[in-house]
Amino acid sequence: MTVSSLFERRTRPLFIPYVMAGDPDLETTALIVDALREAGADLIELGVPYGDPLADGPTIAAAGQRALARGTRMCDVLDLTRRARTKGSPPIVLLTYFNPVLRYGLKRFAADAGDSGASGAIVPDAALEETSELRAELAACDLVMPLLVAPSTPRERAARIAEASSGFVYAVSRLGVTGAGSTPDFTPLRRQIAMLRGVTAKALAVGFGVSSPSHVREVASIADGIIVGSALIDAYAGGAKRGRDAADAVARVAGTLVPA
Repeated sequence: MTVSSLFERRTRPLFIPYVMAGDPDLETTALIVDALREAGADLIELGVPYGDPLADGPTIAAAGQRALARGTRMCDVLDLTRRARTKGSPPIVLLTYFNPVLRYGLKRFAADAGDSGASGAIVPDAALEETSELRAELAACDLVMPLLVAPSTPRERAARIAEASSGFVYAVSRLGVTGAGSTPDFTPLRRQIAMLRGVTAKALAVGFGVSSPSHVREVASIADGIIVGSALIDAYAGGAKRGRDAADAVARVAGTLVPA
């Protein structure tokens, strides 16, 4: 099933959990992905660890550093994706940064991501004007590339970003980086979503700072998808839990965050 068809067939806002590949190790990540499927994940964002993650808050940045310390590489993330999809995981969208993709090779990345069973890629540090070549390579392999719209993005530019985005539009709930430490300000978020509804018919998924059942209820009333990351990584205590213990901890938290 394609990402777009997931949104078209939804009966509730989609639950889109994020997990960092290789944190605390690749086998634990595989167990976490499986646990997220059982907990009700509709689509999974799988992070590719990177040393300079500009959009990541402390929790996800630390997870990336732990994954890098374990030697996790792009090819490992793609292999993990392949294994997860073979086992029947929900569709997986890779979340990476532009430099790792550039070093890997845009055409090679798109081809290998497609071969792994991934459904697309999100590249948060790539500005709209810098994405055309990568979008074309991904599209040639039937992969989507959701683009991010910040709260400060003017309406005209938001319309151009939404037009170029595929799969869904990623609405960033707040200025700054990811993290579960503070409650999103829902008043400007509602205005942002209303503005985006006025410029695109594409699905809107909200991320950054969504970390509790009350946050999910607020976002579910206005968005088509809800992205949660830091709260799930916090569940396994920054790598202190591994294996099945980590997967079970993530599943318990995820189970409270699936929209009704």
